[in-house]
Amino acid sequence: MGATLSEPETTRETHSCANGYVKVGSSSMQGWRISMEDAHTHLLAIPDDKDASFFGVYDGHGGASVSQHASYNLHKFIVQSQAYRDGNITEAIREGFLKMDDEILNNAEIRAGYAGTTANIVMLKNDTLYCGNVGDSRAVISHCGLAEALSVDHKPLNEPESERIYAAGGFVEFNRVNGNLAMSRALGDFIYKQNEQKSPQEQIVVGTKSSICDVFDSCIVVCYSAYPDVISRKITDDDEFILLACDGIWDVLTNQEVIDFCRDRIAIGMEPENICEEMLLHCLAPDCQMAGLGCDNMTVILVCLLQNRPYQELQKKCQRPRPASPTNDEQDFNVPEANSVDHDPEPKENRVRAAKVKPVRVYFSP
Repeated sequence: MGATLSEPETTRETHSCANGYVKVGSSSMQGWRISMEDAHTHLLAIPDDKDASFFGVYDGHGGASVSQHASYNLHKFIVQSQAYRDGNITEAIREGFLKMDDEILNNAEIRAGYAGTTANIVMLKNDTLYCGNVGDSRAVISHCGLAEALSVDHKPLNEPESERIYAAGGFVEFNRVNGNLAMSRALGDFIYKQNEQKSPQEQIVVGTKSSICDVFDSCIVVCYSAYPDVISRKITDDDEFILLACDGIWDVLTNQEVIDFCRDRIAIGMEPENICEEMLLHCLAPDCQMAGLGCDNMTVILVCLLQNRPYQELQKKCQRPRPASPTNDEQDFNVPEANSVDHDPEPKENRVRAAKVKPVRVYFSP
């Protein structure tokens, strides 16, 4: 847990936008932290592909430089890739993450210090949803009122992640990479990506294979990664909304609690941006005596799936009783493999479990 203020900063940065297919609200709040290191993006239409929408949450650490830069540029690297032009969006997302990481490495101003960020993104194109993730930010979708995780958290205690960390020369201590970093994949954090004998997927924190010794005075050979998990699935009439959020939210609420929170409010006609604001205040801790839950930066993006119907139709959907939740809490964190389409499985060593996100910059389409 980072340093905290004596009183929380509760000013919210809140926005909304909509077209026929989605109605979007977002809100971010600094909270108890001494600075805001989160960033987020929502584009109803990506400039290079007007048929695609893009949403992303970036939880920065060690400063806001990397999270800000990623929020402005990650979608560009994805849609400008050859894989995207060839129609392979899953591979384009993977390439985009690694190219983003490489650009950060080669920009001394952006990579200053030990800054890094999680990145959790959702793209919508032709009734298909794509989700890419590094770090412990998270996206979930409401399917008939039940939470389905779209991403999995990259935590150093996850067995595949810890195996990669040790294989690249690092270690896990106090549930952290080298006793320091709480997530095992991120953009930036190049001090953890120095093993010249390892590919980007094999670094301590998965990411760009870099001659980091040319950047930092001292070399600590460890293994961190910016190689994302990517899933895709068709959007159906039973899908109601998607929520992306930082760990400031997921540390307090489970996937299903988040879905229930949003669904209950959509059912009474509350606007998405107001739902986001309420969620931030709901998760904010009354104090930080324990310096833990509810004391982080917080960011939420709520993407309501209109599918060319009025918002009132989604309101009616959310008024219907939902089926019983899974009895096993672990089920709440599983990526729905059975629903994925065009899913190019990650190498076994890159598979992980689910969880978190934070704010700084926001992109909007006109």
